[in-house]
Amino acid sequence: MQVYEIGRVLWTTKGEEQEAAKKEFLECIGLLEEKLGDKPYFGVETLGFVDVALIPFYSWFYVYKKLDNFSIEAEQPKFYAWAKRCMQKESVSKSLADQKAIYDLFLQRMKAREIDQ
Repeated sequence: MQVYEIGRVLWTTKGEEQEAAKKEFLECIGLLEEKLGDKPYFGVETLGFVDVALIPFYSWFYVYKKLDNFSIEAEQPKFYAWAKRCMQKESVSKSLADQKAIYDLFLQRMKAREIDQ
């Protein structure tokens, strides 16, 4: 999915390139919001394939907020509301890693990467 690839670019770039990636990232999320429309899930009334494919992305929202200085909740509220709705499902919430754990792991990997270079 393009949203994952653009997300990776956000963490590995700086300056103008990162700002361009942020803009593209938010445009991509905006397209997803349009597809979601007023439905509770991409699968309409229940979780569907697209919901299952996208919801792991929720675990990274905190990383974007802390490192890339923007909030999915503020920038794309409909997409954020969809993610929170998905997280109310026990099968989803018990399957995903905690956002802060992902952030900590990400920081560890970035530090290890700096040491290797």
